[in-house]
Order: sequence, then C-alpha cells, then structure tokens
Amino acid sequence: MNKKIAILGASYLQLPLVLKAKENNLEVHCFAWDDEKAVCKKFADYFYDISVVETEKILEKSREIGINGIATIATDVCIPTMAKIAKNLNLNGNSTECANLTTNKGLMRSCFHENKIPSPKFKVINSDNEIEMDNLKFPVIVKPTDRSGSLGVTKIENPATLKNAIEASINFSLSKSCIVEEFITGAEVSVETISYKGQHKIITVTDKTITKEPYFVELAHHQPSQHTDSIIERIHEIAVQILNATKVENGASHIELKITNDGNIYAIEIGSRMGGDFIGSDLVELSTGFDYLQAVIDVALNRYKNDVQLKLNKFSGVYFLSKNTEKLLPYFDDYKKFNFDIIKKEIQNKELIKVKSSNDRSGFLIYQANKKIDLL
Repeated sequence: MNKKIAILGASYLQLPLVLKAKENNLEVHCFAWDDEKAVCKKFADYFYDISVVETEKILEKSREIGINGIATIATDVCIPTMAKIAKNLNLNGNSTECANLTTNKGLMRSCFHENKIPSPKFKVINSDNEIEMDNLKFPVIVKPTDRSGSLGVTKIENPATLKNAIEASINFSLSKSCIVEEFITGAEVSVETISYKGQHKIITVTDKTITKEPYFVELAHHQPSQHTDSIIERIHEIAVQILNATKVENGASHIELKITNDGNIYAIEIGSRMGGDFIGSDLVELSTGFDYLQAVIDVALNRYKNDVQLKLNKFSGVYFLSKNTEKLLPYFDDYKKFNFDIIKKEIQNKELIKVKSSNDRSGFLIYQANKKIDLL
C-alpha cells in the first residue's frame, strides 16, 4: 500500500512538492481553498476544500485518512497547522513552539535578542497600541508580523509617515500586528538548510537583488553567493545558531541575513520551510545537485538519511519580470540564443508595473550556467 502524505496549500508554490510526491508513488492529499489559484487540485489524488488555517478540520480528516507525513513549502501560513497535526498524529515535524517562533516576527525578534544573535532593534505594534518608538532610530522598516513576499513592507525615513505605514502593514497582517525595526544597510542573502532530528545541514547561500526604497521586493536570486569564504563561514555559523534558537528540528528552513559594508552580519528572519521564489524548488538542485524537494518529503515521512550530497558546482538564478526589469524582455524571445541555459521562463501578465510586493511581478526566467549571469 502506498504511503499517504498531506500537503498544505494548493497554489503554484506547492505544485513542485505535489509533483515530487507523485514521483515517489505517494498518495497525495491536498488541503486548500478551492479557488482559481488551487492549481494542485488536478494533480493531487485527493483534494479537500478546507483552508490551511482550519487546523481542527484538517486534523480530523488527516486522522481519518491515516496520513504518514505532512509537508508544505515556500509559505508561512501553513506552518502552525502543520506543527499541530504532526504533534497530534505523532508524525515527524517541528514543535508548535518552533512554528510560533518562525512565523511570528515579534516572537522571532525576541528570540534572536534573548540568544544574543545580532539583529535589528524592534518594537511590535498592534491596532490597540500607542505608537511609541522608544529608542528606535530612523530610518525604520515596517512589516506585518506574520506575512511573507514583501507584503506590507516599507521603509520610513521620519515620524511623519510612520502612522500610515503602520496602519497599512497591520491591514496586511493576519493577526493585525506589525513590527517596526531599525533599518540595516547592507547586502541581503538567504541560507537554505535541511534539518533532521535536530541535526542541521547548510546546503547553499543565495544572493538577492532587491528593488530600491521604499519597497523591498526581490527582483532576482543567484546561487552560490559571491561573498568571501570568511563571510560564508560566518553565515553558516549564525544560521546554525538561529536554527537552534528557534527550535527547528526537522525539515527545510530559509534564513534571511543582512551583511553590512564593514562585515557585520544581522539576522533578519527565518521561515521553517523551503524558500519561495523558486529558490528551494528549482535553484538549489540546479546549482548543487541536491534534491531539496525529495529531502523535504523524506523528512516528513521519517526516512531521511541525513546525508547532503552536493553533486554539482553550477550557478543558477531566477529573474522576475516587471516594469523595474523590463530590459529582461529580449530574453523571453524563443528564437534567440544565449551563452547560458534558460531552464524555465514564463510571462504571466503582459502588463508590466512597478512592483510594491511580489504579487506585482509579471513573469520569471530561471537559468543555469558556469558563472553568475548578470542581466540587470
């Protein structure tokens, strides 16, 4: 009898995981709202029109099904539900404490400070709070405590526009709260990791290209990072500290850091799931040869061998199409040849607009090469 896996979410973000589960001859049970974004519906063996935050309903159905594992990738909203179901059904996963520490940015920031992990000074604001900046210095970043994809994230230079930014950020938040933190100037990277029963492995480090202020939307990602060996070594050390501090035991994690011009490294946030924007689902395997999706499934089914084999030494990256990056358009022409391999490309919307969040992007292009390909 085939093993059964529950996958939370049914958008394009989860499709690589669903397809990988099908390659494994697993019986796939997918939970999400049944709307136009639920593209996984036609690939899963069973689809349930249940929101990923309706934990008790998913738990009841998962117990009835007799699932052998539960997983998600590239989204934070599913993490608390996944942790509770794993705990109640004695499946391999992370604790509810870990789920809270890696999805609530206020708790996350407190955890970093308590564990002496360098990170920005911050204050949590909710709709009932007075806006008191205490000792925070401008400029600051305002962001929802519980969202990803740059939703509701803005840089504020002075107190005059702070209130409006806070109100907008709280409107994006599921818990109606936001975090105000001091702005750290520097290069942004992410760290892609896999953990199994408390043992952590760093797979690779990703360099990011971000829009100019006041919005911070990712325009491109590249692997491997071009930082020096000494910086990469320190990134690895800090990443492991963050994993331990936030109680990560099992599965993929995506850790975001900033590196200042003078070499200081600050923790920005961690998600106890694979990175989105094709980082985990595509770039990791293209650059390292490590089957990251397979590892996520094996950890969920409690059969992972705890062995990261990096079989490739390639460069890979993804560019996102928008008004900001319209110079990419020639690379979407099928008849043109380039000195690198275009693995995937898609124009999803012919109207190009200036991006304020990742939802505003109009397409993507994924490459693999023997060197970093700089198109911007």
